[in-house]
Amino acid sequence: MSTTFIDEKPTQNLEAFKGVKKVPHEEYYTSGHRTCQACESAQIMKLMAKAAGPRTIVLGSTGCMYVANTSYYATPWGIPWMHTQLGSSGSGALGVAAALRVQMRKGFMKDEPINVIAFCGDGGGADMGLGAISATMTHPDYNLLILMYDNESYANTDIQISGTSPYGVNTSFSTPGKVKRIMHHRWKKNVAPLMLVGHPTCKYVGTISTSYPLQAMNNIRKALSIGGPTFIHCLNPCPKGWDFDPVLSFELGELAVNTGIWPLYEVENGKIKLYGKTEQIANGRFKRLPVRDYLLKQGRFAHFVEDDIEYFQSKIDEMWNKWLVPGVIPLQKELDADVPPAN
Repeated sequence: MSTTFIDEKPTQNLEAFKGVKKVPHEEYYTSGHRTCQACESAQIMKLMAKAAGPRTIVLGSTGCMYVANTSYYATPWGIPWMHTQLGSSGSGALGVAAALRVQMRKGFMKDEPINVIAFCGDGGGADMGLGAISATMTHPDYNLLILMYDNESYANTDIQISGTSPYGVNTSFSTPGKVKRIMHHRWKKNVAPLMLVGHPTCKYVGTISTSYPLQAMNNIRKALSIGGPTFIHCLNPCPKGWDFDPVLSFELGELAVNTGIWPLYEVENGKIKLYGKTEQIANGRFKRLPVRDYLLKQGRFAHFVEDDIEYFQSKIDEMWNKWLVPGVIPLQKELDADVPPAN
């Protein structure tokens, strides 16, 4: 008995933008949304839509980018968009990709590559939707991208802890008290490597930051072009949830990278590549900034004392000096006594 697999459909050929001047002027996510001032999650929606182009269908699970983008009969989306439930980003994207294939096969629509992107917050991606996303990543026959925008809390429902909330953070579910200062003891869930290692047929996994917009768009274009289900994890500073002046949104995204807290990398067909400041840190060409530069600009860490900052720093140092691949694989490597650890 033989098994017949569905042939993988071709993708759009989305080449990297060679500089800012090569980015098209057309906007497919524009005015009409009601996000908070300096919302980096809205910024990644704008970059994502611009990178993907007009022949794209976007699905959004319940969260900040659903509520803020659909209120009062207004929408910023200039491309087809549909809402899916909080934990259904993966299954929604897979269903749309499958439906498009059927429609094309039956002649109801033109047979052409159409981008399918499902976005979810960390609550809908790292927590509730993790199982559905995992199931979707096991279907190499369908082309789609799942982009998780991570503001490190359930920001839409009053800033509760999520699986990606950092150690010690002050949220509505982990408010520091007089008796116990640190209420949240868990470390941030490492979602991108989870997708990578657990799904060997996945051709592309990456991390991005909206503080590096051109690189972020090019990562998205690569993920959409390579074929099969792909996954991108984006860190998004949140002025409301992180308690900082909105003018600092861009700076905090840079600091997350420059302190080594948020490594930037991509894994394409099993080959890992660090890029930007992350690659410079790994090669000793840039010295990591102290994590206090990042933590103390945010009110959510205002309760930290020196011991807390030192502990946070020690965990980041461990990631860079002991992990097999910084930020990716938490297996410890043997350090050569003659080789100094990464800065």
